[in-house]
Amino acid sequence: MQLTIERSALLKSLGHVQSVVERRTTIPILSNVKLEAHDGALGLNATDMDLEIAESVAGEVAQAGASTAPAHTLFDIVRKLPDGAQVELSLDTEGERLVLRSGRSRFNLACLPVEDFPVMSSGTYTHSFSLSAADLRGMIDRTRFAISTEETRYYLNGIHLHATTSDGVPVLRSVATDGHRLARVEVPLPEGAAGMPGIIVPRKTVGELRKLIDETGMDVAVSLSDSKIRFAFDDSVLVSKLIDGTFPDYERVIPINNDKILEVDCATLGKAVDRVSAISTEKSRAVKMTVEKGQVTLSANSPEAGSAVEELEASFDAAPIEIGFNSRYLLDILGQIEGDAVRLIMADASAPTILRDVTDGSAVYVLMPMRV
Repeated sequence: MQLTIERSALLKSLGHVQSVVERRTTIPILSNVKLEAHDGALGLNATDMDLEIAESVAGEVAQAGASTAPAHTLFDIVRKLPDGAQVELSLDTEGERLVLRSGRSRFNLACLPVEDFPVMSSGTYTHSFSLSAADLRGMIDRTRFAISTEETRYYLNGIHLHATTSDGVPVLRSVATDGHRLARVEVPLPEGAAGMPGIIVPRKTVGELRKLIDETGMDVAVSLSDSKIRFAFDDSVLVSKLIDGTFPDYERVIPINNDKILEVDCATLGKAVDRVSAISTEKSRAVKMTVEKGQVTLSANSPEAGSAVEELEASFDAAPIEIGFNSRYLLDILGQIEGDAVRLIMADASAPTILRDVTDGSAVYVLMPMRV
């Protein structure tokens, strides 16, 4: 194997594949990236056995061949080379070392046999459809903050994707919840997605997918099998195992009888919550909202730090209500509201509150209150 490749192109692809590689693994080959040179391109492949990424980058191939090399070390070396540098990759005569040359720099990296590199079996993809990069980005960004990190409830450690109907219109819906808050976002159902099974995409996959979306403006091809999901981009393919579990019936969590409607400027509320919560020293950062006709009063108390109060103008015409929230959870949701105003639909101090963007009906957020 021998090829020459431009440093920035190699760095971009290595950046994608090395982030899939776990820092600590008991299987040495999983610390490596597979490199395969042929037909004027370098193919890169990395996996942790649950998630696999394959990428192709153009290069001048003098001799076809394949090898593996430590992913994080290789990325670190290329990252520290000067901009515009040309990188030459080759194998030594024994094929046991990857030789990297650039300018006056030379590195010899230990290789492991390419035959030992694992390949995830893809199975048969039963559903295939395309999503625009903007739609997929929105579905991820507006739900992933609510993904649970509690490993015991592993079926909440991802985003639930499924086809359903909303007011009689077919939609593709993404849902995430950690038991304290819930996010539900939908887009028109893409052609080919009808009848797809409900799946749970793992948290790590969601993170890697989000990075790749940022670098494409094209549609993303999505394919599903019983146990895997595949995302195909310009020069990248991401294949992931799905979480083998049943996502709870989230519709039961979304209240339907809340009747107290508060509308307030989203940015103003967010900044006020952030300011008032500074006084709360405990982990929950609890903030109390006292809602009356025409205004909402935010307050927080701490035995050590003191107290804070801030009043805001708001649209509210129901009976007064006092309700407490975890300010960090509330700010996470407010950060996803793209319109000027947010609507909070409440019942009482102990019932879940619905939050919606006044100008966008595609997203619904639910936040559990807390005692303050």
